[in-house]
Amino acid sequence: MEKPADNQYPIHELIKQRWSPLAFNIRPVEPEKIASLLEAARWAASCFNEQPWFFIVATQDNAQEYEKLFSCLVEANQTWAKDAPLLMLSVAKLSFTRNNKPNRHALHDVGFAVGNLTLQAQALGLFVHQMGGFDADKARTLYSIPEDYEPVAAIAIGYPGNLSQLDEDLQQRELSPRSRKPLTEFVFRGNWNQSYF
Repeated sequence: MEKPADNQYPIHELIKQRWSPLAFNIRPVEPEKIASLLEAARWAASCFNEQPWFFIVATQDNAQEYEKLFSCLVEANQTWAKDAPLLMLSVAKLSFTRNNKPNRHALHDVGFAVGNLTLQAQALGLFVHQMGGFDADKARTLYSIPEDYEPVAAIAIGYPGNLSQLDEDLQQRELSPRSRKPLTEFVFRGNWNQSYF
């Protein structure tokens, strides 16, 4: 299934074809592809080159590790993410290593790293679905995440699956068209809410 972006202006094909599916194939993601995804994340830009991103990785071939990360997802996400062969949790270090001062750019930088990972996945025929629907406190406890670190997002990764494996509500969600706000609503110049376009 494809859901290409209905873009107004030209964009790269990887961006045009990227979307967040709910149906994943249980086919394992090859270890070299997992390494490639994380290498792409590693080369993201960051404030003062702090590289405040960390990733916890779980694959279905290790049932205990997979269930540990899967248990952090909210129930609504568990219903479809159960087939994703690869789960990750992104984590941000909230202070600079060099002076221990707060890094207010940490979450931005982790998002950038996951953006790199997502486009690398797309280039490899994989799909990524990021989730805010997870229990950050449970993840912090289960993984002994230190106080100065913030769980940011749960991430399901895998090859595309079949629509038929989803219940009817999720099938409708999967089939719904992608939409985005027009550029005029969020790109300004001169003053706030004064459209650039």
